[in-house]
Amino acid sequence: MPDLLLFDSAVFCARFAAALRRAGIPVPPERADRFLRALRLVPPTHRAELYWCARLVFVSDRDQVERFDGVFDLIFGGSLDRAESRGGHDRQPLPSSQEPAAGPSPSGAEPRYRRPEPLPGGTPVMQPRRTPGEPAPHEAAMPVRAQASTAEALAHKDLGKLEPEELAALDRLVGALAFSIPPRRGRRREADRAGRRTDLRRTLRLSLRTGGQPITLARSRNRLRPRKLVLLCDISGSMEPYTRAYLRLFPRLYARGSAGQRVAAETFVFATRLTRLTPLLRHTDPDTALARAGAAAPDWSGGTRIGRSLGTFTDRHGRRGMARDAILVIFSDGWEGEDPASVGREMQRLARLAHRIVWVNPRKAAPGYAPLAGGMAAALPYCHAFVSGHTYAALAEVVDAVAGFGRSRRPAAGPAGQAGP
Repeated sequence: MPDLLLFDSAVFCARFAAALRRAGIPVPPERADRFLRALRLVPPTHRAELYWCARLVFVSDRDQVERFDGVFDLIFGGSLDRAESRGGHDRQPLPSSQEPAAGPSPSGAEPRYRRPEPLPGGTPVMQPRRTPGEPAPHEAAMPVRAQASTAEALAHKDLGKLEPEELAALDRLVGALAFSIPPRRGRRREADRAGRRTDLRRTLRLSLRTGGQPITLARSRNRLRPRKLVLLCDISGSMEPYTRAYLRLFPRLYARGSAGQRVAAETFVFATRLTRLTPLLRHTDPDTALARAGAAAPDWSGGTRIGRSLGTFTDRHGRRGMARDAILVIFSDGWEGEDPASVGREMQRLARLAHRIVWVNPRKAAPGYAPLAGGMAAALPYCHAFVSGHTYAALAEVVDAVAGFGRSRRPAAGPAGQAGP
């Protein structure tokens, strides 16, 4: 674990709070400031002390503990025994924990640490100011930058190249991800002082307190409801390296929303035909859920009929309400075994129903990639976002695209195959 004294405390607290915010934990700006003051007041000398200090500041609900643990383990590497870390004096201290902290000394001597140039990753470190004849930092065996942990290396490894034991280790990191589903306006209304519409019934009831004179105008707004999230995954032979990783991630990715609520999600897989896997992926064990998914989809690692599968989804499920005003996430490389124009036609139909369509293509991360495949070229004009999602770290782009953050393209409204503006 890196020495906390080697980092700029303010930058560290701000970035740690931002990582928790991306994981779905509501972190107001004042909590990052409170965390900074806590670190300066009682500098932690053990990783367990840092964990409990951060948890007491940032976690305000029991449902947030799992996501907080995932972010903490991802940043500092490895898992921590939360029960044993509450007490005991046999823990190993942080490296260089006995070094004096940054800032002026009580005697007025020159401070021990100075601010150097930032690292390539953007995080500045604190290096010791050397006097003539003093050995260099590396000669004194003093760490000056954080070493990449196993979890961090795993987060940037291609999902299609993960070993079985790495897939199992990845399951723990997924708890740090949570889809933030943008709400939609429902038909029912609720009281709101800043609402645009006057609530006549409530205004008349309030007027009874003032002798029938409507002095106070009651206002209301449309009640906000969560949107549906629909995941469609390509299980053809060309997507085989990524399919098993995605299907392990799906149950935990949509199990919780940004505030811990359940998300109304549906999961489908397709190759030569469409198969609904929502009831099977609700199982808590990823290996069991994956085995059931393979048994339910006999066309696993077969050919690809994207257009026909999307048409089946629209006819059987989409038009009946599943795709209406929903967010669709399609995981596919865009290789169409039949007429590519059919993909454009079906994507045009889905674009008229869905609120947002996100296409995840792991081949997009390859150097010099261009969407030249027939199915991909036909579908791209109707996608709001086009991301890679080839690593765990790249899945954050998928989460942002679902939430509507970042750069977004406007889908085409013309006939199939016509590019959008």
